[in-house]
Amino acid sequence: MAIDDTDWTIDRVSGNIRYIGDDHNGTSPTYATVIQFHRWLQSLADDAVAVGDDELDITNTNPSQRSTDNIITLINGYNIDDNAAEHLYDGSIIQDGGDTIYDGIVNFGNAGVIIQIIQDGDVITDDWWNYSIGGTHTGAADASVLTDSSKSWTADELIGYFIYNIEDGSFGLITDNDTTTVTADLYGGTENDWDNGDSYLIAKGLNQDLSSGISHRFMIKVTTGGSDIDGRKLVATTRRWGFTFSEFTINATNRGNNVLALSDASDINNTTSYDTVDTWSTITNLTEGYASLDVNNDGSDEHYYSEWDISTYTINQFYERMKYLTTDGSGETLYGLSGELFRGITHEVTYSGLTGSFDEGYQISWSGASVGTGQVLADNGTDTVWLQILTGSAPSTSASLSQSTPDAASATVSSVTDRSATIAKPFIGISTGNSLIGAYGVGVQVADLTSNDKVKDLTDTTINPPNYVQNTVSGLVSGEDRVLVCPWDGSSYDSNGDPAIQKDQLSLDTALTTDNITEVEVTESIPSDTPSSGYIRVTDNDGFERRLHYSNWENGTPNRFYGIDTSDGNEDFGTVNASAGNNVWIAYIDELASGTSASFTSVQSGSRDLVVIVRDGGATPIKQFISAWSQGTSASTINAIRTTDE
Repeated sequence: MAIDDTDWTIDRVSGNIRYIGDDHNGTSPTYATVIQFHRWLQSLADDAVAVGDDELDITNTNPSQRSTDNIITLINGYNIDDNAAEHLYDGSIIQDGGDTIYDGIVNFGNAGVIIQIIQDGDVITDDWWNYSIGGTHTGAADASVLTDSSKSWTADELIGYFIYNIEDGSFGLITDNDTTTVTADLYGGTENDWDNGDSYLIAKGLNQDLSSGISHRFMIKVTTGGSDIDGRKLVATTRRWGFTFSEFTINATNRGNNVLALSDASDINNTTSYDTVDTWSTITNLTEGYASLDVNNDGSDEHYYSEWDISTYTINQFYERMKYLTTDGSGETLYGLSGELFRGITHEVTYSGLTGSFDEGYQISWSGASVGTGQVLADNGTDTVWLQILTGSAPSTSASLSQSTPDAASATVSSVTDRSATIAKPFIGISTGNSLIGAYGVGVQVADLTSNDKVKDLTDTTINPPNYVQNTVSGLVSGEDRVLVCPWDGSSYDSNGDPAIQKDQLSLDTALTTDNITEVEVTESIPSDTPSSGYIRVTDNDGFERRLHYSNWENGTPNRFYGIDTSDGNEDFGTVNASAGNNVWIAYIDELASGTSASFTSVQSGSRDLVVIVRDGGATPIKQFISAWSQGTSASTINAIRTTDE
């Protein structure tokens, strides 16, 4: 269609061509393709006499020229401003002798997709290209349904689009509409309802052509003052709540139309309400930076750029929380970046000649053959830093790295590995509903993972956690019941016919002869299903079985339990020794109950026979509960039967 010239003005002296019609959320905003814009200018330029506020006719210099239908150049001082550019699409506008350029963007995607644009290291705040419908609620206060009596929509035409309440900051997916009302479950705002006079926007992309699969057509300024804005690089994302995330990069826009391919769909693993996920604040990143974790329990650490603690939540709830942190409009911060801007590691850079230290969560810059900035997501402190590049291009070999905040640091680039192909959408990876397929470098606290999960370390190696199994003794009385879970050989019984503790499970390899011992060395290999920390019993030369708390164990030369607690006196063997060969056994639970249950967690790929003993001779005495038990490859619970002994 032809341009609506009542919405435009031209000033012949300044050359200013301006849009004066309704804004995007007004009553009747208008839009034109760049070729329609050019044809309009030329139609005015051949008039005998200018009319009204369009001061252009045959006596004036030529305002525009066409290279193609999608590339128009304004000449002889004629120009548009940013507001006018928002009402043109389907190509590029070049002006000021090439010092100012607006390039066309076309997205092929589904109707309801919402696009954010990252330019020059930040998310463009005003995403006007997403909102082609707006208005005011004319209904009652505290309404759950929007009413706009000025509208005449087609029934159900808005289903699947997002609506945004400008006044209270809430938004939601439209599930129904008629000619004047819209139904959506609002969240994320101060009231999450409609009051009379509330302004709204509906995220129906500008200049759609759904029959051609086009959700948006618009222009972005990529050159100003004779300089390209960040090399004309644009990163486009879609991150609306409850839908799949995606991302598309244009490394340098060209004249005409530049294509994005951003779509989204309902995410079956992201169905919890936004406001509920907002409360899951105990999911935290224990190490926001270089983290050493032994996820596969092989005795050697792998390295990651995080150590997330999922707290009491499921792995899928953790996935939803990660989406919440980085969704459209997020107010959260990760590694010093807005959640909307955070993408994950794009490059791994090795360096030499380090002075100072590169601080994680702060910006770093480089110069040389390439210039740019990035956010430090991890640094190993010696020779490698992992970055999310913000502006410019990746550093080149021999480039100078520098950081000024919070402390000065510098180094010289040795090599660069492009990790941008590993960026996941969302950054955490994929949820299957019951397990996590983690993205590159994302670490999760070992105890929070199961054998069904997968993570990737900073070498891009897939790491499979072992099968962590939790066994629980329930039915306890806190502060009264003494609980002991110990090894059993599966066939030995005492004189009462009860299963007997396997006290020769292991044996001392090195005698204990001093006080305050910090490790116990054993002859045999420590079983792989031994809890990572807990208790062992060591028989001393008087026949007493000392209870020792260890914090770590390892097999090697020697096989040992170490990090022995030296605070309770049981570790003192200076007076009464324990000779090499004495019995050592693992106490899987060895405590006075501090709640109604007691548990231990260990790695299990097969099974282990156990003995459970619960005793209480105190305020509510019971007869000894003793039972055989077995640890298998899945969690199990045994209930202690408390038979009174009064």
